[in-house]
Amino acid sequence: MKIVRTRSKQPLINIRGLVLIYLLLCILSVVFARTAVSGVLADGRLPEDISLVIFLTIPAVLLLFLTFSVQSLVRDALDRRNGSRFQARLLGYFALTMFFAAVPNTVITLQLVYELVRFGQSIRVTEALQEAQKLSMDNYSFKLEKLEALIRERDFDSFMAAAGGEAAGRDGPLEAGAIPEGFPEDLAAVQDFRLQEDGSWIGEGFAGRRQAELRSPPGMYQGFVSREIPRDTDIIRYITYPERNLLRVISCNLGEGFDGSIELISAESARFTMVNSLKTNLRPLLGFYFGIFIFPTLLMTIIIAVSFASRITQPLTDLTEATRRVSEGDYSIQILSHAEDEVGILIRSFNAMVQDLEKSRMALIRTETISIWQDLAQQLAHEIKNPLTPIRLTAERVLRRWRNSPERIGEILENSMLGIVQEVIGLDNLLTQFRTLARPMEPSLSWTCLRDLAEETILSYRTSYPEVRFDIDQIQPDLSVKIDRRNFPQVLTNLIINGIDAMDGRGFIKIRTDLVKKREMRYCRLSIQDSGKGISEEEGAHIFTPYFTTKESGTGLGLPIVERIVTDHGGSIWFNSAVGVGTTFFIDLPIGESGASVPAGV
Repeated sequence: MKIVRTRSKQPLINIRGLVLIYLLLCILSVVFARTAVSGVLADGRLPEDISLVIFLTIPAVLLLFLTFSVQSLVRDALDRRNGSRFQARLLGYFALTMFFAAVPNTVITLQLVYELVRFGQSIRVTEALQEAQKLSMDNYSFKLEKLEALIRERDFDSFMAAAGGEAAGRDGPLEAGAIPEGFPEDLAAVQDFRLQEDGSWIGEGFAGRRQAELRSPPGMYQGFVSREIPRDTDIIRYITYPERNLLRVISCNLGEGFDGSIELISAESARFTMVNSLKTNLRPLLGFYFGIFIFPTLLMTIIIAVSFASRITQPLTDLTEATRRVSEGDYSIQILSHAEDEVGILIRSFNAMVQDLEKSRMALIRTETISIWQDLAQQLAHEIKNPLTPIRLTAERVLRRWRNSPERIGEILENSMLGIVQEVIGLDNLLTQFRTLARPMEPSLSWTCLRDLAEETILSYRTSYPEVRFDIDQIQPDLSVKIDRRNFPQVLTNLIINGIDAMDGRGFIKIRTDLVKKREMRYCRLSIQDSGKGISEEEGAHIFTPYFTTKESGTGLGLPIVERIVTDHGGSIWFNSAVGVGTTFFIDLPIGESGASVPAGV
């Protein structure tokens, strides 16, 4: 029983694999988008070339894969294979639906991106940052002026005395000094250092907050001290000399987070300046990134649509092919399907219908076979009866002469016996041909060179029929097929004799071979052409019918035997003929599956 599978030949990647690749591609797109876009918007940094090359390689590979898939569809459409037009139409519907779904989203997304970019560019961030820097510098200047005024107005000696400003020179952490009552909130600390004989400075008194305390003087010159971070974070320091060899450091608060704010404003201003430098190219850049993100997923969606279209149309294609084979008379075909949907139900119903047709056909064939053999028996009885009459008459004549004139029996005996022998030989040939036609034959196949076989067959006819031109030049010298060397030469002999008879022994007979492909099998097509009188349409309808003949001395079993031998070899035979032009018989003999090698020679 032949089985047609509803699944097409194994694709390069199945549906599950395509969906997995699609999900992986989406993840890679999100990761790359976060890295690329965040880098551009954060500090104007473009992605590295290697990452762009890797990411752009993905759509290139997908585009190549899609090209192969589309080429396969186009090739099927050009070859007009079953289901190709329906598959193309279904794919067109997929593409149209995807287009209608993608275009609005793409337009809205791009418009939203452009509007966000335009809105971001319309915000006066640069001016705001410049004003913030200006305000911070004004605040800093105000603090300096306030500290100078505080130094002029305040008596810091009283604060130091009230805080218990005893010598503080020691190793390890300094003890916290007291904060005197009335200590200004703007002050962070007041700290004295005494000059020693060895030229070093030692802390002598401290009042204020511990985080502002110093281990050594930040400078030697009176006035504002250059700020060092992190030592002077959020603090301004001022040095005075209340008396000889006494250095006083007055620390003033700039406000909590002042330096952090200044650093933030400066960093963000620099970053925005860098990003703002991309202002003219920002929209095309974002459009480019949107394209390289959406293009691979779009390609992947099309590839999945192609695979789905093939998967959907394959059962219908198989059903169409199976229906065509049934219409050609192949009732043994069955379609294999595991689907539980409506298509699966349809396929199972088709299989059941074909099985019922096969049973009905077998019953009909059995009835026809019985009828054919009855006709053959009647025809054979008629063919046997015809020569029996002259045999009986000849025997009666000899017997009558023997009885009436035994001395003259020699006059008719030889001719009468020869006639009887001739009729018996004819009967023997008739029964031999009938036995050949009726008995089952198991051919003993072996690889045989057709060129050599044709040469051997026509060898005797070249001499006997000098006015017949035999042409076998178009038989491939190295072409071999599997045939039975005992029976198959009878095929060539019968067809050559029929051709010679049709030409009245004058004309040409041309034998040639061609390689043809039917479905998945390769065949050797053997053609025998003659230039005879041709076969009429009425005669052609019965040409392979047993005991049908147009020759006066023919038995009508030659061509049926030829058909039987060709059929036993797994081949087929047919003919084309034109009255007054000639006849060509075609024989297709199987060689093997497509792609199999053909042995050369015998």
